[in-house]
Amino acid sequence: MKRAALTVSLFTSLLMLSGCSAVYDTLYDQQYVEWESTTPETFPVITATGFAPIDAQPGETKQHKDLAAMRASKLAAYRELAEQVYGQRISGNTSVQNWSLGNDQFQASVDGVIRGAEVVRTYTVGEYYATELRLDFAKVHNLYESTSRKQKIKRVVYY
Repeated sequence: MKRAALTVSLFTSLLMLSGCSAVYDTLYDQQYVEWESTTPETFPVITATGFAPIDAQPGETKQHKDLAAMRASKLAAYRELAEQVYGQRISGNTSVQNWSLGNDQFQASVDGVIRGAEVVRTYTVGEYYATELRLDFAKVHNLYESTSRKQKIKRVVYY
């Protein structure tokens, strides 16, 4: 008899404690968050220049090679912008055999999305084609604000 009363008492205590926890959790899970957008005071402007050799491009005519070099130099400039914005990933591997360097390798890669860059000018420099790009972060900020608004918490009201 005492054992049954102890079991019922323990079960009732656990039920009451878990009920209090559930009421507390649901009370504070209902909230209203008011957001406020923030804008930096200044925005940097970065530039990049890409180069591509004209004669090394595939193409049957000089005009085809010029167009291919133009595109390659633009991609090289975009890569340089991505390096400045996101950085460059460097990975390396070195092996040593019999206390001497056996193999030394490294690899570099860039990954990122560049939005809002504008071509400043394209021109030839001797046997190379060059493209200059400009990235104004004020324009990037406006593009970002229009797609996904980065905000900070202004006020939280609990119900």
